[in-house]
Amino acid sequence: MQDVKFKKNKWINIVHPNEKDTAMLAKKFKFHDLDLEDCLQKTERPKIDEYDKYLFIILQFPVYNKRHHRYDTEQLNIFIGQNYLVTLHQGRLKELNQIFEKCQSSIKSRKLLFGESQSTGYLLYEIISLLFESIFKTTDKIQKSIRQVEMEIFESKRAKDELFNIMVLKKNVITLRKILLPQRSVIATLEHKQKRFLPTDLVIYFDDVVDQIESLWNILGTQKEIVESLEDTNESLLSHNINETIRTLTVFSAIMLPLTFMTGLFGMNVQLPFVDAMSQGGHFWTILILMGGIILLMLAIFKWKRWM
Repeated sequence: MQDVKFKKNKWINIVHPNEKDTAMLAKKFKFHDLDLEDCLQKTERPKIDEYDKYLFIILQFPVYNKRHHRYDTEQLNIFIGQNYLVTLHQGRLKELNQIFEKCQSSIKSRKLLFGESQSTGYLLYEIISLLFESIFKTTDKIQKSIRQVEMEIFESKRAKDELFNIMVLKKNVITLRKILLPQRSVIATLEHKQKRFLPTDLVIYFDDVVDQIESLWNILGTQKEIVESLEDTNESLLSHNINETIRTLTVFSAIMLPLTFMTGLFGMNVQLPFVDAMSQGGHFWTILILMGGIILLMLAIFKWKRWM
């Protein structure tokens, strides 16, 4: 547990909260037990609860999991009241950690983050805005991965199976959309909450955060459509390659069929009508020439029919 003070305001930041921390908050700020319980466990959806003396906000942000190539959800719990802001999280929000470190190390940073109004409401805006702004970097990374898949599919000499990469992209886009969807209404609600916690002049700032979320939603919607199109294209190209391979094998099978018949015919232990007319050495070369003629004839027919 760490805190930063600026004039009458205080920001308390708790990383990896435990029961001891929540007990302290309950004693000092009289927070509701259910809110403190939510801080110790992961909730399914973001929300905002309003009380007489404070607002309790739960927001969720994506954190990249390198091991599994996916985005996990990091929960940020926020209490905001008169002259104080309390944040509780698991420490995986890099941007939030950086903001807090700047506040601790620089008076200039504290002045900027608390704003001209010198309120915790403006600090809350700065934190939320920066965290949502960081998601734009995430969408840029996804867009870069989409371009790499496009190059593998369309520009390589022979199409590769990009199904795994496409499925990873699809899952990540869906995860980000799932994180953003409920938070649009939460931030929109926060924009109109009690003005004693959020001064009137901050309404336009939180409206800017809503615009950020809408932009992210539109970007992810476009990326979702592109990934789905790449999935269809990848399947079509793979099917085309399989058909080409099957056609080539079919041509070889069709050519071998009469040759197999001939070798089976001449391999029978019976007296053939014209065998006596040829010498023993002539049998082999005659059959070989005949088989070669059949191969050339069938290749010509296949070429004429445009089957190859």
